[in-house]
Amino acid sequence: MTPTPRAKKALLTNPRTALPAAAGAALALVGGVLLWSPGRADAAPDRAGARAAGFTVVAAGDIAEQCTASDSDCKHPKTAALVKKINPAFVLTMGDNQYDDARLKDFKKYYDKTWGTFKDKTHPVAGNHETYDPDGSLAGYKSYFGSIAYPKGKSYYSFDHENWHFIALDTNSLDSAQIKWLKADLAANTKKCVAAYWHHPLFSSGEHGNDPVSRPVWKLLYDAKADLILNGHDHHYERFAPQNPDGKADKAGLVELLGGMGGANPYKIEEVQPNSEKRLTKTFGVVKLNLTDNGFSWDLVGTDGSVKDSSPSYECH
Repeated sequence: MTPTPRAKKALLTNPRTALPAAAGAALALVGGVLLWSPGRADAAPDRAGARAAGFTVVAAGDIAEQCTASDSDCKHPKTAALVKKINPAFVLTMGDNQYDDARLKDFKKYYDKTWGTFKDKTHPVAGNHETYDPDGSLAGYKSYFGSIAYPKGKSYYSFDHENWHFIALDTNSLDSAQIKWLKADLAANTKKCVAAYWHHPLFSSGEHGNDPVSRPVWKLLYDAKADLILNGHDHHYERFAPQNPDGKADKAGLVELLGGMGGANPYKIEEVQPNSEKRLTKTFGVVKLNLTDNGFSWDLVGTDGSVKDSSPSYECH
């Protein structure tokens, strides 16, 4: 996948980095070429002439600690306030919606008081903390979200919105049945743009690091020319340049966005992975996805309301 500059005028691109050459030259005049160096945490895209989004989606993972708005250090009420202000078409959560054991009583006491406001337009997936429920793996999660999280009786599902196909996966139990379902779902898809989301990232520079559980999924999505992957699990924000399932830079590859900054205690950056373009920790907020019929971009909005990072614009495959 090739990131495209947010400008009406076509620009030449560097075939190795897939970044706009003219935009890079302009940045060199004001900020130095290192702003566009691949792998740097301070890489920044050209935002000139940004296109208006067809619709907006908010995404985040690792959300509700056992605290409330009465606690000044509690973050999930503040990230929920961002969702309310943005008022997206719908909300995606990338797992660990409720800490620590995701019991139904905790969902009702904490998550429901903040992010639960948007429950009717939320498309969640489960994280590892949802499996810790003493009443059974995913018991509280399933009881709280019901058919929203199990629209066809499974903890994985898909749905369409405009020219986008969204795939929600459960990487707690990525068995052969789910892989078979995913193959059939991708084969039946008629939408141009494809986004998939789940909890455990294949690539991460954080404390959990790379998790190979989703490598088979990556291969299927790559072969199907999907576009965007959203994950949580590590409690930081990170975006990657397009890459293939083996972690090699590939302009026809998938863009991974790690958004584990919905409210849980932040993690450190441990080992920077190849193709990682931006990393932020101790920054709470939500990802505001700007989706058109042909492409996508996003902004990380912090709890203070300011934009902490902006992606390049990408065209769907």
